Amino acid sequence: MAVSSSSLFRLSLLLLLLAAIVTACITLPVEKILKEFLIWIKQNLGPWGPLVLAIAYIPLTILAVPASILTLGGGYLFGLPVGFVADSIGATIGATAAFLLGRTIGKPYVISKLKDYPKFQAVAIAIQRSGFKIVLLLRLVPLLPFNMLNYLLSVTPVGIVEYMLASWLGMMPITFALVYVGTTLKDIADVTHGWSEVSTSRWLY
Repeated sequence: MAVSSSSLFRLSLLLLLLAAIVTACITLPVEKILKEFLIWIKQNLGPWGPLVLAIAYIPLTILAVPASILTLGGGYLFGLPVGFVADSIGATIGATAAFLLGRTIGKPYVISKLKDYPKFQAVAIAIQRSGFKIVLLLRLVPLLPFNMLNYLLSVTPVGIVEYMLASWLGMMPITFALVYVGTTLKDIADVTHGWSEVSTSRWLY
């Protein structure tokens, strides 16, 4: 009984946190905040910029905020080679952080959301046979929402190493494409231009 009460309490806390996150994402000027963050990196961090950019993926991915601005910003600020490495590592550690959260304290909430994704039932079965390959394919062909996928995969048997490696490789093409686009932008304002429209397609990145 104590375990059940504890699980219910954690689920309630997670739901309250989720409500607060959604409210914050709707009310806060996220586009402006991210733009100022990129400007701060450019003006103040020097060689530490790529590392800080990569780390910034963690809170954005956990909170399901589209990270495409960071990916474009990596190309704009650091060019193709450095920007790609920073963004690729950042996207992977962000996805891993969400995965670990879903596998631990967020597990009750994730399980409660499984019914909203009936297609994932077949995915979960396939992962038992070939975890690495399925995760890789899901990253290459986003059949499910990107940010929610991090959490859904956390309640499957896939190992953390398999998950990280498959996610890293599978996200490389879209990361490379966005970083390249970032290198062609002329002004930092172009990085966040139209973000409010792009954010509605957060299912891709």
